[in-house]
Amino acid sequence: MTKAEIIEQIIARTGIEKPTVTVTVEAIMDVIKKSMIQGENIYLRGFGTFLLKKRAEKTGRNITKNTAIKIPAHMIPAFKPAKEFSGEIKAKVKVK
Repeated sequence: MTKAEIIEQIIARTGIEKPTVTVTVEAIMDVIKKSMIQGENIYLRGFGTFLLKKRAEKTGRNITKNTAIKIPAHMIPAFKPAKEFSGEIKAKVKVK
């Protein structure tokens, strides 16, 4: 599902005009992004948590030059679904 499809579904469910929904969805994504850049986790009860995970320093390989390179420790964004959300997915979504 794309952002445009999410916006269309919100419009269909609420009847709110498209420009208002678009600005709202963009604002939500912007708040989440800026909060995570500042090192904050976002907790949405019943949905899940947007959190930062630390990746340790490791040695990688440059295949074209066949040399070892150091990849420094860094933070990555992650999403951890809430128990209720995970349970619903396990119960209703079939494995293909």
